Amino acid sequence: MSRTYKLAVLPGDGIGPEVMAEAIQVLDTLAAKADFGFEYNHQLVGGAAIDAVGKALPAETVAACEASDAILFGSVGGPKWEKLPPNEQPERGALLPLRKHFGLFANLRPGLCYPALTASSPIRPDLVEGGFDVLCVRELTGGLYFGQPKSRTTLPDGDIEVIDTMVYKKSEIERIAHVAFKAAQLRRKHVTSVDKANVLTNSVLWRETMLEVAAQYPDVTLAHLYVDNAAMQLIKAPRSFDVMVTENLFGDILSDEMAMICGSLGMLASASLGKPKGDGLYFGLFEPSGGTAPDIAGMGIANPIAQILSAALLLRFSLGLEQEAVAIENAVKKAIESGLRTGDIFTGVEGTRKVGTREMGNAIVAAL
Repeated sequence: MSRTYKLAVLPGDGIGPEVMAEAIQVLDTLAAKADFGFEYNHQLVGGAAIDAVGKALPAETVAACEASDAILFGSVGGPKWEKLPPNEQPERGALLPLRKHFGLFANLRPGLCYPALTASSPIRPDLVEGGFDVLCVRELTGGLYFGQPKSRTTLPDGDIEVIDTMVYKKSEIERIAHVAFKAAQLRRKHVTSVDKANVLTNSVLWRETMLEVAAQYPDVTLAHLYVDNAAMQLIKAPRSFDVMVTENLFGDILSDEMAMICGSLGMLASASLGKPKGDGLYFGLFEPSGGTAPDIAGMGIANPIAQILSAALLLRFSLGLEQEAVAIENAVKKAIESGLRTGDIFTGVEGTRKVGTREMGNAIVAAL
């Protein structure tokens, strides 16, 4: 008997709807050849939801996500909504509450630089020759973004004081550590933990806890880097990393740096995972690493690959469809190796051709 998977589809703003359409086309192509199908529940989120109903995360959107097996998310935000109160803007009003509501504590962002795309990397060719593959595991629900107290106060002398608080529990560090070590066991068995233990009390506990958890994974090696050194080493020696694990703020910054040295944010997917379902799978939210790119929205030139690869991660981590996930990843690789490039990864190298969103999506479908 065929199975139908329920997916909440939240395209969002900017290029979100354009690249989401290509990901849906890829999923439908897979389903047409398999004994399963997808039931999509399209919902508003971010700026699009603010314009329609006055709120970045409507109750109907949350309910649709709760009734689904996973969430396929686009991107939210843009200049149009930047003058709203901070907590009502698309990012703070939609994405952060979704992460908190569903307990999405682990962000996995694969940083994959294909050998055929090393010319798109902004760093020296010899440093990325042959490509590289790094997995950044970022703790997603703690740290400065969620810690209390937060405040903005006008002082008696007229000065303004703002407070953000970095808070972590040991249990939160332990659970993200296990995600990183388990991921490393399936890769090259090396974890690099990134902290600032020479300055932050938070990081002292982070490092202590990483060492304790590492003892449970004798087949995996553990190294430590201060965050400033990690930022340098990502540029100097990206191939020296396997799995990188770090807290929320550091992970936000380093994963974007990792994306850039891969060539483009438009190439990188991400998975935000919550509690295990009990069958080795996770409820999760899957989204591209880049933003809404409002400057090119509606022009049909955005790179859909990150959104498509996010769909592959959804199949792998939430639905257990590993074979289909690999099929998507191989199809993307084949399209890249054929010489097709969207504008963000086009460098004019001989044998390559610039294409738009739809043509890249169609090429990936054809490769399936």
